[in-house]
Amino acid sequence: MHKKIWVSLVLASILVVGITWATVKQQPTNVITVGSVTSDADIWRHLAQSKQAKQLHLKIQVKEFTDGQALNVATAQGQVDVNAFQSYGYFDAFNKTSKVGKLANLGTTYLEPMGIYSSHYHALKDLPDGATIAIAKDLADEARGLKLLADNGLITLAPGFGALDGLEKVTSNPKHFKFQEIDDTTGGRVVKDPKIAAVLMSNSTSQASGLNVLKDALAYEHVNSHTKANINILATAEKQSHNSTYRKLLTLYHDKTSQAYIAAKYHGTKTEVNKSISYFKGEH
Repeated sequence: MHKKIWVSLVLASILVVGITWATVKQQPTNVITVGSVTSDADIWRHLAQSKQAKQLHLKIQVKEFTDGQALNVATAQGQVDVNAFQSYGYFDAFNKTSKVGKLANLGTTYLEPMGIYSSHYHALKDLPDGATIAIAKDLADEARGLKLLADNGLITLAPGFGALDGLEKVTSNPKHFKFQEIDDTTGGRVVKDPKIAAVLMSNSTSQASGLNVLKDALAYEHVNSHTKANINILATAEKQSHNSTYRKLLTLYHDKTSQAYIAAKYHGTKTEVNKSISYFKGEH
């Protein structure tokens, strides 16, 4: 009789341990995987270790990617919880063509201004008739550069000019500028070429070239209705659009201490944008 009781107790203990182990295995880790690239990945690695993250009870693991499309696919499929790398325009274009699932916009982070640079002229008005302007051959960067030129009155673009449109949509070019398409990463070298009057450069390229868009560019993007598509956001899988824990990442990013770190490290060139999702209403 005692032996039977003992065997029953052992079996019961094994059963309890098994259930407990299964429960532990099924419990979520509460770690948010943030997918990112280059300088954004560096920012999120810093924020993940910050006092502010601990105060918000956020556990963050950063997974770095080299390809934005692959990162969006991984996010849409739930392999990455949140991504931090893309502009609203890039996000919108992905959602319009994605066959693997849609993304949701959690909120805004910053605008990294594109600039117009020259080693030979000190103002846009000085650019001579027929001058050559170098512009990125990447579709998104080319469209962005053309918009910047148009916003500064140098060219006119066709109505409805989109985030992936190019030189074929230039409808007026009163100073007869010639455009040379280049790899954006070569901008720092091209700007020194005596045959090139000006270069459109992304902020990451200008920084790598020792330039500061706020001080060295002849003109640069500002946060306004024309640059909405260029504002960076945090994105997640559509089904996670109301995840309150993920939204805490925005609180962390816009914390004063976080912003002080970002401003100091990137010399003020990542312009904070703290807007609601409704800011993008009506954008196509």
